[in-house]
Amino acid sequence: MRGVLSFPNPVNERTARVVAAVVAAIGVATLASGVWWLLLPLAYGFWARVLTGPKLSPLGWAAQNLIAPRLGPKKLVPGPPKRFAQGMGAVMSTVALLLGLVAAVHVAAEALLALLVAAATLESVFGYCLGCKAFALLMRVGLVPQSVCAECADVGARLGVAR
Repeated sequence: MRGVLSFPNPVNERTARVVAAVVAAIGVATLASGVWWLLLPLAYGFWARVLTGPKLSPLGWAAQNLIAPRLGPKKLVPGPPKRFAQGMGAVMSTVALLLGLVAAVHVAAEALLALLVAAATLESVFGYCLGCKAFALLMRVGLVPQSVCAECADVGARLGVAR
């Protein structure tokens, strides 16, 4: 049995896209309303997902168990890049929360939140994960060991190329 502090591998891409759509919607609502406390559940959700996958994230759980199964068959992708992307979202949403709610530096908070909304929209609408692309780049330059995601490192296997 997997521990509480674990992240699924592989991940259903449909689940990730549902989560990203809700993240984008919350980000847009925050930008439109200026109600910075809306970032509290957003930041909590990111931290819960990066630490435990969907276990402690109500949004992650609902996306995985209620919504994504109704969108068609699973499309499995490697978990480590998605976890990295969740970590980026955790940092961005937390910093935006602190800037917007605590420090009242709204221009910086809005800029950071706009970047988060853009990334979440790319993921939810097009399945293009900026965090996953950053993870791949970090693997290519050697800052993330290939052992972290063997499937990510083996391009031939992903493309169905025989060795």
